Amino acid sequence: MEKKNIDWSSLSFAYMPTDYRFVAHYKDGAWDEGKLVKDACCTMSESAGVLQYAQTCFEGLKAYTTKDGDIVTFRPDLNAKRLQDSADRLLMPQVPTEMFLRALDEVVKANAAWVPPYGTGATLYIRPFLFGCGPVIGVAPAPEYEFRMFVTPVGPYFKGGIKPLRLLLSQYDRAAPHGTGHIKAGLNYAMSLYPGYVAKHQGYAENMYLDAATRTHVEETGGANFLFVTKDNKIVTPKSDTILPSITRRSLVYVAEHYLNMEVEERPNMEVEERPVNYTELKDFQECGLCGTAAVISPVGEVDTPDGRISFASGMEEMGPVCAKLREVLTGIQMGEIEAPEGWIRKIC
Repeated sequence: MEKKNIDWSSLSFAYMPTDYRFVAHYKDGAWDEGKLVKDACCTMSESAGVLQYAQTCFEGLKAYTTKDGDIVTFRPDLNAKRLQDSADRLLMPQVPTEMFLRALDEVVKANAAWVPPYGTGATLYIRPFLFGCGPVIGVAPAPEYEFRMFVTPVGPYFKGGIKPLRLLLSQYDRAAPHGTGHIKAGLNYAMSLYPGYVAKHQGYAENMYLDAATRTHVEETGGANFLFVTKDNKIVTPKSDTILPSITRRSLVYVAEHYLNMEVEERPNMEVEERPVNYTELKDFQECGLCGTAAVISPVGEVDTPDGRISFASGMEEMGPVCAKLREVLTGIQMGEIEAPEGWIRKIC
């Protein structure tokens, strides 16, 4: 199978239309079979639930070419489950896991020529999403829904590759207590657009959001979870009911507990703790990383707060040793260089 003529190593994290996408419709209480289509455009009522009341949720995962030439995906069953959780919260019909995985297999196979070759540093980003396409005018769930899945080849999420980032401690809130911060709802990301613009306009890569109730505990950036490394060799991840449960973070935690113990002799018995993290603790951490599907793990070097700048000991020149090893092992698992835990890798073709 001949690959597309693309300079894979120069790709940015941007949308590039590919040949096929999967589309399924929900009407009268049931999903149709769904199919692959070439048309990248959506047609719907001007009064569609997604347009009037932001009734939509989405997922993000990737396909990789392994060192053996296989095309695989990483833990897609967890993405299917998270999309179902999001749908429940927004009163939308669940996409059955079987349909989700069938769509995944079909759309990746159909676009195999767009999957970046092994060793290029690029991947095929996969975007499943669900939205209310039926018309509503009163505030209510839409009567009809559409599930779509498209793919696009991408490079690094942050410009400049794996370089330590500067963050801004945001004065805006990302998610309300008892709200929708724990699901991957489109409305959460719409709320983050303005704070993100403010941060980037001031020269920061991203925001660090605090909890909305007390504004004392670290939550996430809005697009990635946090992972910290203490000076006494412990990994700490923030715990909160309004943080999106990152599949990448869960995978990195497993890697820390089961792989780094064996491989990092100078840092044995890697311990992981999930707990609330007060932002005043930031100065005590050795390393900080942002983890998510798009970025995998990106190092953070500095956080600017109203009380001054916090600089992590790992510095602004390169990724700290623990974050670097976590990234190396996880990407090694995804690329077929390191044996994966059972059930983590789904071979497409």
